[in-house]
Amino acid sequence: MTALSLPELLTTLRHTVGDTHVLTEGDLSAFEQDWRKRTRGKALAVVRPGNTAEVAAVVKACAQAGVSIVPQGGNTGLVVGSIPDDSGTQVLLSLQRMNAVRHLDAANLAITVEAGCVLQNLQQAAEQAGFLFPLSLGSEGSCTIGGNLGTNAGGTQVVRYGNTRELCLGLEVVSAQGEIWHGLSGLRKDNTGYDLRNLMIGSEGTLGIITAATMKLYPLPAAKLTAWAAVPSVAHAVELLGLAHLHLGAGLTGFEMMGQFALSLVDKHYPQLRVPLWQDTPYCVLLENSDTESEAHARERFEHVLELAFERGCVSDAVVAESLSQARNLWHIRESITLAQAEEGLNIKHDISLPVSAIPEFVAQTDALLEKEIAGVRLVNFGHLGDGNLHYNVQAPEGSDNAEFLRTQEDRVNTLVYDTVKRFGGSISAEHGVGGLKVDTLPDYKDATALGLMRQIKQALDPQGILNPGRVVRLD
Repeated sequence: MTALSLPELLTTLRHTVGDTHVLTEGDLSAFEQDWRKRTRGKALAVVRPGNTAEVAAVVKACAQAGVSIVPQGGNTGLVVGSIPDDSGTQVLLSLQRMNAVRHLDAANLAITVEAGCVLQNLQQAAEQAGFLFPLSLGSEGSCTIGGNLGTNAGGTQVVRYGNTRELCLGLEVVSAQGEIWHGLSGLRKDNTGYDLRNLMIGSEGTLGIITAATMKLYPLPAAKLTAWAAVPSVAHAVELLGLAHLHLGAGLTGFEMMGQFALSLVDKHYPQLRVPLWQDTPYCVLLENSDTESEAHARERFEHVLELAFERGCVSDAVVAESLSQARNLWHIRESITLAQAEEGLNIKHDISLPVSAIPEFVAQTDALLEKEIAGVRLVNFGHLGDGNLHYNVQAPEGSDNAEFLRTQEDRVNTLVYDTVKRFGGSISAEHGVGGLKVDTLPDYKDATALGLMRQIKQALDPQGILNPGRVVRLD
C-alpha cells in the first residue's frame, strides 16, 4: 500500500469525517492544552469522528501515512496523557461527538454508551430509568466514559463499587490497524480466552481506541446519608473506617479523608461553602451510607457507628446531613479541594495508593521528611482513604513563587514521596494513570518483568507505535 503524504492524509480525513470536523486553524487550546495548563502541544489536525466506522477509517488512514494518533475524551486528565506533543505531526482524535446512549437493558442491569458520553449524562440516564451508575468524580460534568475507562478512573465510590474496570461489562474498540472489535455483549461470565476488555481498560489509548462500552447498573438505594466527622489523626480515621466496614458492610459507599490545610484552602477560596469543623482538628472524614431498606434504618445504623467512634475516641465531633442539599454541600466541599488548590497556585500532585494499614505511618514519615527538607512546605493531603488512595499534594511555602517551586523542586519532591511509597509497598499511580508525566519515572518503581511484558503487549498490538506514543511505556 502506498504511503499517504500529509496533504493526502488531511484530504482523506476531511472526506471521512467532513470538512467541519477536521480542525487545523484557529484556537485549538481546548484540545492542545492539558487541564492543569502545564503543557501545550501542537496537533497536525483535530479530527472529530461521528461514529465507530469513521474512527476505524481515520486510524487506517493515519497508519497508512505513518502518523501517530492521540485519543482524547473530555481532556480532564492530570498526567498529560491526552494532548499532542509539540511537533505538529500528530492527529488529535476527539471522541466528543460520539456521545450517545445506545441502549439500556433493565433486566441485565446494563447500559451501553459511546465513548464520548459525559459521565454526568450517563449518571442521569441511569437515574431517569430508575437505576444507579455509581462512578462519581469531581470532573463528572466534563469527563467522558471513554477517558474514564482509558485511565481506569476511581472516584469517591470505589470503596463499594470498585474502579471503572469493575463497572465495565464490555467494550467496542478500534485497533491500531483500524479493525473494530465488537465486544459489547454485556456478559458477566465469558471465559473464552484472554481478557481483552481488561487489557484495554487502563491502557490510556496506547493499545486501542475505545469507542463504546457496556457498563453495570445498580438499583437506586432507598436512602443515602452523609456524615462529616472530625478525627484526631490519620490512625483514628483508619479506625473509624474499620468500624464503618464492620457495622455498615456494603452500605458504606464513600469514605474520604481531608487534611486541615486542604480544607483551609477551600475555606479561603470558597468561603460560601462554609466548611464544618476543620479549624479545630487535623483531619476530617466524609462518610456515606447507602441503605436498601429505609432512611430510618440507614440513620439508625449510621448513628450507631458514630456513637461507637465517639466512645473509642476516634471521632471528636460530627454532623449528619439532614437533607439532600446539605449532603450535596458536604460533597461539594470535598470536590472543591482540587479547585481551591489550583486557585492557590501551581502545585506538585501525587496520586498514590497504599495498603490502608500503612497509611498512618506513611503520612507521618513523609510529612516529617518533606518538612525537614523544604522549610515552610505546605501539604495538601486528602483522598479516598476507603480504598487506600491518597492525593498527597505539595504546595510551595506561602509567599514563594509557585512556578519556580515547581521548576526547581518537583523532581526532588517526587523522588522523596515515591521512594517512601515504594518502601511501604504502594503504587505511584492509583487512579490518574501514567500518561506522559510519569512514563520516565515508572521504570524506577515498577517491576522490571512487568514492564517488559507491557512493552511486548504494546509491540504486538501496535507494531507501528502510532497509538498515543510516549505514554505509559516507551519502546525506545
